[in-house]
Amino acid sequence: MAKTKKSQTDELDGVYVLKLVLYVLLGSLWLKIHRADLVTGVPIPVGLIVGLLFAAHEHFRIDRKVEYAVLVLAALIGLIVPYGLFVSL
Repeated sequence: MAKTKKSQTDELDGVYVLKLVLYVLLGSLWLKIHRADLVTGVPIPVGLIVGLLFAAHEHFRIDRKVEYAVLVLAALIGLIVPYGLFVSL
């Protein structure tokens, strides 16, 4: 009997974790534009938009629902925590 090789459809654990870390980093990036006449800046979820585009067109998917949930959760945390790119006008 000939041995059949198992197809490589499952991803390695390291690739799975790397994708989740990428989605957390992308989702948490915000661009805040500060103007002199506004007290607070106008936040724009740049990382969330790029992450959603990446998750929609990715060839090796984890699970699209999981990817979107990680991106949205990271975006909400990124909005609350003050880090990212700040532009003053």
